[in-house]
Amino acid sequence: MVVLKTTREISAMRNAGRVSQKALRLAGEAVEPGVSTLEIDRIVRKYIEEQGATPSFLGYGGFPASACISVNNVVIHGIPSKSKILKQGDIVSIDVGACLQGYHGDNAWTFACGDISKEAQALLDTTREALFEGIKNAIAGNRIGDIGSAVQRYVEPRSYSVVRDFVGHGVGAKLHEDPSVPNYGTPGRGVRLLPGMTIAIEPMINAGSHEVKVLSDRWTTVTADGSLSAHFEHTIAITSDGPVIMTLP
Repeated sequence: MVVLKTTREISAMRNAGRVSQKALRLAGEAVEPGVSTLEIDRIVRKYIEEQGATPSFLGYGGFPASACISVNNVVIHGIPSKSKILKQGDIVSIDVGACLQGYHGDNAWTFACGDISKEAQALLDTTREALFEGIKNAIAGNRIGDIGSAVQRYVEPRSYSVVRDFVGHGVGAKLHEDPSVPNYGTPGRGVRLLPGMTIAIEPMINAGSHEVKVLSDRWTTVTADGSLSAHFEHTIAITSDGPVIMTLP
């Protein structure tokens, strides 16, 4: 069931989104060669808790950390570790959620660790722009398929693939709500977008095949062919005046 939010609830989500966005920005600033992913996770948790919020991911379904930190061929749900040390040329996807006053903000970004290859930079650029193509189509009266189709049509002609097994989602008092928001689809199909809907749009784009596999820890999800993957995400409110990005400063 899709839960439409009141103006007050959207305002509360905007506050949660600001906390989540700043935590993500601080995490990105810490991405440097020689830094462990656990160090970055600690930065995220410290900032969120200092704001009187709680990390949305910590303990969610048993997840053991405050941020998902996914390096190179890890698509999503990378578990931070003191033994995972970033190196020059890595691309680092960081997914952060914060819950404040009962509402969640959820966002992700893929950061370059030092100088990266032209191929890696092109993947990051394409995935980021695909996110904003999706957001442009998140307007009242459109349907979920219009968002996914926009992402897919931007990505695939550039010879990248869209992950099918994981998708975006509704956000609100729960971290994951209806509706599902795929990054592929058919225009004019799916749930109609209405003012008051709040969703996370999050393209997960691979340089190779769209196929992924989950490792034995039951969280870490990698590209099946070992290719690079990038992940960008914003939490969006559907309004009568157009989409509002709630995970911005």
